[in-house]
Amino acid sequence: MRIITYKRISDFSENHPDAESALNEWYAKTEKSEWNCFADMRQRFNSVDSIGNKRYIFNIKGNTYRLIALILLTPKIVYIRFIGTHLEYSKGNS
Repeated sequence: MRIITYKRISDFSENHPDAESALNEWYAKTEKSEWNCFADMRQRFNSVDSIGNKRYIFNIKGNTYRLIALILLTPKIVYIRFIGTHLEYSKGNS
């Protein structure tokens, strides 16, 4: 999968250094993946959930953080839309 953009991970990691390792692990696993359907994502990340409109939520660092991605399966592109805490996610979607 092609991930757009690593900068979101690096920017978030500057303010949350405890998330850096887990985010880099997510990035490496995702980049090596060849997802064709949601079941393929689930095989790699058993906690991933679909939130509709081609967006998926991944729990990061033991569910401490959330990463929301828009995933286009046919061109194999992952757009990172949000990284943050559960509270930040809840406030943004209220």
